[in-house]
Amino acid sequence: MRFVRRSLVPALVLASIGLLATPAMADPGPPPSSMASMGDSITRAFNVCGFYVDCPSRSFSTGSTTSINSHYLRIRAVNPAINGHNVNVAESGARADDMPGQANAAVASGAQYVTMLIGANDACTSSEASMTPIATFRGHIDSALATLAAGLPNARVLVISIPDIRRLWEVGRNNSTARFFWSLGSICQSMLANPTSTAQADVDRRARVRQRVIDFNTQLAAACAAYGSNCLFDNNTVFNFPFVLSQVSTWDYFHPNASGQTALASATYAAGFGW
Repeated sequence: MRFVRRSLVPALVLASIGLLATPAMADPGPPPSSMASMGDSITRAFNVCGFYVDCPSRSFSTGSTTSINSHYLRIRAVNPAINGHNVNVAESGARADDMPGQANAAVASGAQYVTMLIGANDACTSSEASMTPIATFRGHIDSALATLAAGLPNARVLVISIPDIRRLWEVGRNNSTARFFWSLGSICQSMLANPTSTAQADVDRRARVRQRVIDFNTQLAAACAAYGSNCLFDNNTVFNFPFVLSQVSTWDYFHPNASGQTALASATYAAGFGW
């Protein structure tokens, strides 16, 4: 069901903006004059400004809303030439297999800087059995990065880790409203099915789904390393940092709200190129 895939992105938000981040590249080059963001509903800021709609102006990456203080706005503060050159090619519901197409769109935009946050929907599926195989996931990421390398050889690429989706279960399992929305929307049943169960089968299932996210992040890091010096992985900054339920939209108890997008912008920018 399309609704399920569209909303299958965990609330990737960080509990604080004073985050530990990986060191920036020694030589990130000059601040870019254009950028594009690739990804899913997190990057589209789904549910941030309206009920079940995309709100790209609130995106942590290319958003223009002052209160979010996105990557775009942080770069614009040091390089005004980027003004108006912020393209969001992400799609709500996207998975790794959508990345090659989004990479083509990023190339067409001529971006000098690209962010990519993808993989939550590959693990957060209707069942554990329907998660994307690891090798398949890596193949799509390699294909997308190859397209960027060929079409935008001088662009800087920031690959962002997938959040720890088990954290959403941890912070929401005792909230009856969260459980109601998870059930109503059949959201992320690979992780969130039977949220109050302590049966060993459910405990083991959650552990396996979390491990798949870890495996995906390992592949993202390796793919970025293979890309070369123009690509930077966030060193699991996003995966390793906890978020809290108050940073999740109360329209679905799944996507980050404005506070979450703000924290995500701060964390991912700090883990990036350091312009």
